[in-house]
Amino acid sequence: MEPILSARDVSFAYENYEEKNLPPVVLDDVSLDVQPGEFVAVLGHNGSGKSTLAKHFNAILLPTSGTVYVGGIDTKDEERLYDVRQTAGMVFQNPDNQLVATIVEEDVAFALENLGVEPAEIRRRVDESLKAVGMYQYREHSPHQLSGGQKQRVAIAGIIAMRPKCIVLDEPTAMLDPQGRREVLRTIRQLGEQFGITVVLITHYMDEAAQCDRVVVVDNGKIILDGVPRKVFSHVEQLKSVGLDVPQVTELAWLLRQDGYDLPDDIIFEEECVQAIEKLLEEHHVSH
Repeated sequence: MEPILSARDVSFAYENYEEKNLPPVVLDDVSLDVQPGEFVAVLGHNGSGKSTLAKHFNAILLPTSGTVYVGGIDTKDEERLYDVRQTAGMVFQNPDNQLVATIVEEDVAFALENLGVEPAEIRRRVDESLKAVGMYQYREHSPHQLSGGQKQRVAIAGIIAMRPKCIVLDEPTAMLDPQGRREVLRTIRQLGEQFGITVVLITHYMDEAAQCDRVVVVDNGKIILDGVPRKVFSHVEQLKSVGLDVPQVTELAWLLRQDGYDLPDDIIFEEECVQAIEKLLEEHHVSH
């Protein structure tokens, strides 16, 4: 199967990087394939290159060297830019930057109208997209009266209406409260399951990454870990050495192992941590 997103030996440096106080190389010979239908988290501390990588998958940035393919299209092919962005839609950190209309349904319809989509088809797509993100009942509200989580779901609906095969989300929950984060993450998961949309989630929240199919860790412009969440988060010391955390329950189990307790090294969810500790207590005949 051909990957929907593919980076081949990609390096990137911003022009005038010294004036912008940026590192000379932001991406350093990165190669990465994302398969159709995958739900991939990309982790990294601030300045690691993760958001720069995300912008390459929507042709917002073009590689200094190497090649990025989106749906088999070279992002450097200017004549295919529309096709690239039809294939991979982008959702940014601040939803206010993506909301352009005064009514929710008009906002979701905005790009479709600009593309000349038939009115009946626009109506169908807008309704379907708002229902997909759980915002249909707010279709006649003003976007600016919504909560942060609701705004972000409207922004996601606007991308879904374009019928992309892939959505790249650049820290979409960074400005949200815990409730908003849960709403948006639940929406993202449902999109993958219901519509088979490939999702690339740039995040610095470990609990979000733990819910993905695959985790890619970027540090100093290079990919240092790539695998299923259990495998990646078992590298506790390596992740800490590059300024990243692990899910709290993973760290708890790691600390207990440091003290000599026999716990699995691939715990990433609370329930399995509770079960492992209960089993340990039973083995030591401790009542609880």
